[in-house]
Amino acid sequence: MANISIGQYLPFDTFIHRLDPRVKIVGVFLYIITIFFVGKFLEYLPFVILLIAMLTVAKIPLRSVLKSLKPLLFIIIITGLINLITTQGNPVFKLGPVTVTEEGIYRTGFTILRLILIILSTSVLTYTTSPMELTYGLEKLFSPLKKFGFPAGELAMMISISLRFIPTLFDEAQKIRMAQMARGADFESGNIINRAISMIPLLVPLFINSFKRSDDLATAMEARMYRIGFERTKLNEISMKKADWLSISLFTIFCIVIIVMHFI
Repeated sequence: MANISIGQYLPFDTFIHRLDPRVKIVGVFLYIITIFFVGKFLEYLPFVILLIAMLTVAKIPLRSVLKSLKPLLFIIIITGLINLITTQGNPVFKLGPVTVTEEGIYRTGFTILRLILIILSTSVLTYTTSPMELTYGLEKLFSPLKKFGFPAGELAMMISISLRFIPTLFDEAQKIRMAQMARGADFESGNIINRAISMIPLLVPLFINSFKRSDDLATAMEARMYRIGFERTKLNEISMKKADWLSISLFTIFCIVIIVMHFI
């Protein structure tokens, strides 16, 4: 659990960092939606190239990219195994009662690649957008719904805080784990079920510390006169520039072309 990078911001000065947060939020949303229209492995190539280009331009280190996959690796593997053993088709080989098929292998690779692209594209957003920018961007995107009584600002703040709490929770869990290991706790021996059970003692202090952090955050927000339902001034107002309009236009065209090609 050490060195978890999900939800962390890398403060570099790059073209992607300078883009309007709304462009990045909408871009990632379109990227993920368009991925589900892909039906062949070869059709993933433009997505992979685009993702590599974004990571390169944003100067995101390879180490950070790999760490963003680490906490979700278990979910990726389990999802792949479920697809591998439950997909019917032409048998390739048998492992006891389990039959592995050609279609299962294909679908497993397809699903794993899709999950990796979704995780990494979301990581690009959090790596290149500060918590405040992310909140402003979400609030601006949800602002038309204010006419219907929708709490756009509060929802944006909630999403932003949730994303930024992820690395904090992992760090807290790691500290508790190390403290309990120093007292003789064993988290390494046994099978995967025993290891999972051994993690249960981490939950109580983790929840207590999380509630304490939440209470401290609420106190700090109240001390700064944060009130639900009130309009707040911003230190730096965000506005769309030519580079932002050009970027979102090109990205939208890219997604439309991919979707149209899928139906041709």
